Amino acid sequence: MKFSKDFISLKNLSKEQIIHILELSQKIKSEENETKPLSDKKVALVFEKPSNRTRVSFEVAIVELGGYPIYLDSTDIKLGARESVKDIAKTLSRYVDAIVARTFSHDTLIELAKHADISVINGLSDFSHPAQAMGDIFTIKEKFGTFDKIKLAFIGDGNNVLNSLLYASSKIGLNLHIATPAGYQPPKEVFDYAVLEAKKNGSEIILTDKPEEAAKNANIIYTDVWTSMGQENENEIRKKAFKNFQINNDLVLYADKECLIMHCLPAHRGEEITDDVIDGVHSIVFDQAENRLHVQKAILSCYVKG
Repeated sequence: MKFSKDFISLKNLSKEQIIHILELSQKIKSEENETKPLSDKKVALVFEKPSNRTRVSFEVAIVELGGYPIYLDSTDIKLGARESVKDIAKTLSRYVDAIVARTFSHDTLIELAKHADISVINGLSDFSHPAQAMGDIFTIKEKFGTFDKIKLAFIGDGNNVLNSLLYASSKIGLNLHIATPAGYQPPKEVFDYAVLEAKKNGSEIILTDKPEEAAKNANIIYTDVWTSMGQENENEIRKKAFKNFQINNDLVLYADKECLIMHCLPAHRGEEITDDVIDGVHSIVFDQAENRLHVQKAILSCYVKG
């Protein structure tokens, strides 16, 4: 299947392309795909933000696909400060075969892709986290075998992870019910786009400010940190705004009795989620983390060209 040069946002992928990546991820996880599509390929990991899962999963994925990862943190490359993003993109295009970028600003990512002659893969920006969302929906398909009539409840901040989940869910027919406090909803243009896409694909996107409403009869409850990197000065304000949005045993009672628990990590235990829920028998948080590796192998296989 043909893909565009860059993996920036799931909005840009068709339903068929998303399904192709999910199917390839399953083959890779089950070791049915033993090819080395990145053989002798060099991939630069340009990270403005520190990382555990994204860095390690991408580095391991690149190595296991036969490639060579080159990690560059904010002290190595100061995007737009020490050197323009344009010049960095053009220079790296002469050295490596692809760039995985983890940036604060989504505009930086777009500019990097605009000027690079090689593929740029979004490892996270303040607007979207498509690799995470792909890993999430792969995990859901793995657990339920289908997206049909499955209800995913996302409770928390209308952040980059939710934006990507909105694009992903709406394209593959997964019901997504969202609960956020007033003032912390996802961007209107993202939400409105997802609502229309969901209707085309037989699912629904619902937004509320009541966590219990979103959680009612849910098959999965998903949350993320209330304060993301770069928002630390808002921490106390956000704690107050989100105090009734914690995933705890009381809230889980509203969901299906076999409801699964998801969190993209890192977790601020005792804030957005309690220990007994994240460590409970219905938690699939670490299956979700593992699946980032398999999905990112599939993404790299589709986007890194010779």
